[in-house]
Amino acid sequence: MIVCLCHRVSDRDIRRNVADGVHNFDVLQDETQVASACGSCHDCARDVFNEALRHCAAAHGVTCVTPSRVIPIAQLAA
Repeated sequence: MIVCLCHRVSDRDIRRNVADGVHNFDVLQDETQVASACGSCHDCARDVFNEALRHCAAAHGVTCVTPSRVIPIAQLAA
């Protein structure tokens, strides 16, 4: 199903990004542009993202909430 009409982002796209290591919604928005235009899909996108995180945790037996693929600002300044 298409979650974000403005940027044509599907639930599969969101799940694929989580499986690939995107465990932070802001990073997901940066990579897919989901919920970054009109914003009407934000709640649905967040729900799909949270469900994908829960599935990731269950599949790996861990909590998948580490902000993977996020570069700390301190590292950028160095």
